[in-house]
Amino acid sequence: MRKAFKYRLYPTKPQRRDLDKTLMLCRQLYNAALQERRDAYKKAGRTVGFYEQKRYLPEIRAELPEYKHIHSQVLQNVIERVDLAFKGFFRRVKAGQKAGYPRFKGKGRYDSFTFPQAGTTGVKLQDGGRRVLLYGIGSVKVKLHRPLEGKIKTATVKREGEHWYIIFITEVDPKPLPPSEEAIGIDLGTNPHFLVTSEGEMVEAPRHFQKAEEKLAKAQRELSRKKKGSNRRKKARLKVAKLHRKIANQRRDFHHKVARKLVNRYGTIVHEDLNILALSRSYVAKGIHDAGWAQFLAILAYKAEEAGRRVVGVDPKHTSQDCPVCGHREKRPLWVRVSTCPQCSTLLHRDVAAAQNILARAWTGPSGVAIPCPRSPGL
Repeated sequence: MRKAFKYRLYPTKPQRRDLDKTLMLCRQLYNAALQERRDAYKKAGRTVGFYEQKRYLPEIRAELPEYKHIHSQVLQNVIERVDLAFKGFFRRVKAGQKAGYPRFKGKGRYDSFTFPQAGTTGVKLQDGGRRVLLYGIGSVKVKLHRPLEGKIKTATVKREGEHWYIIFITEVDPKPLPPSEEAIGIDLGTNPHFLVTSEGEMVEAPRHFQKAEEKLAKAQRELSRKKKGSNRRKKARLKVAKLHRKIANQRRDFHHKVARKLVNRYGTIVHEDLNILALSRSYVAKGIHDAGWAQFLAILAYKAEEAGRRVVGVDPKHTSQDCPVCGHREKRPLWVRVSTCPQCSTLLHRDVAAAQNILARAWTGPSGVAIPCPRSPGL
């Protein structure tokens, strides 16, 4: 399996200028490749493909000396990004979705470049992992806050605000945990609980964005008052970006810790197969974005895959309306958190009951047969 390792880079001022210049040249190449495809179809009605554009790269490096300092495979990856953008566009058109034609990248909208074969060329770790040699940039200080595992496949250098990072994609062997027969159902929420389990455990929602909202609003007001193009506006923009980055890091750290606890303990983890994209456009969008359900489920899935665990998504319909004991269905307003089932007189907590129903709906049989789940009163 493949795994990502993200590390902070500490370039010198000349190296920062070289990194910024590399991004600028990659962005210009991206826009030129996009323009060529648009003009070819608009004026001649023909399609320009990836391999046709890639063949022109040696000529570009010969005629424009500044591109000689950028690794040839980095330039090929830029062309590949344009190709992927068009493939995504045509896929959405075919599916009848909102297509979104590929757009040009403005200044500050192109923040990374990739070495597709970093394991063999373009990138090399030095000085026991304290520095990394990047083609065209030089030897850059790096902080490996955790060991780099597996065989390096690709490396992406990324700019986030005023910080620089390198993301290694490596090929690693799975590390399965000891088998566990325990199963758990989880009900995701936004406030006051991020997650409630079928065993009654409740994980409080940290609400990182909500806590930082006042400070963020103040920084954004200061940014709006700065003159466009000024150094003060640039500093104010970096301040806003820093706040957003901190919120994102706090949320990701929380997700990793919760997912790790679940994966370490349970062999099967069942959740609702929610349409998060649609929910993120509804009246509860702010809370859902703050909770970060999609990111959490993605982290949970890859940790479970590496550990040899199972993550199962089930139909979310009526999970909070059904009684997990007798199956009686009753629609209740959201503000009602605890109620008594009118049919079997069981005292139910709305979210715990939903988590138990989620667990009961899972297909946990190894041969694809629905069997009773542990601690599931509904079966």
